[in-house]
Amino acid sequence: QVQLVESGGGLVQAGGSLRLSCAASGIIFSINTMGWYRQAPGKQRELVASIASTGSTNYTDSVKGRFAISRDNARNTVYLQMNSLSPEDTAVYYCNAEGTYLSGDYIRRTFHAWGQGTLVTVSS
Repeated sequence: QVQLVESGGGLVQAGGSLRLSCAASGIIFSINTMGWYRQAPGKQRELVASIASTGSTNYTDSVKGRFAISRDNARNTVYLQMNSLSPEDTAVYYCNAEGTYLSGDYIRRTFHAWGQGTLVTVSS
């Protein structure tokens, strides 16, 4: 199995910054796309940013110029640097990754995993 563990959420004032981290664990062969999603109260989960194994990135319009996604392939870790935060960014942020790993029965399998979520609260 592959597990994703997030860290870095918390309470910050508007205009402040936070950095989220998400580390994948398991016997991982490769990770293709890694991404961050968020879900605000009463709203659907939405993609915030994603990064391919090539380093190509994609952002939702509302965070362009404020957020930056990056990854450390050697550590199977993805980061989300969030700057100029506003109360509208308040949500639970979830990490997502897909790739291949070695299962318990020694077969190379694909995975699509989610983190447990980390709460980001931005006060006005």
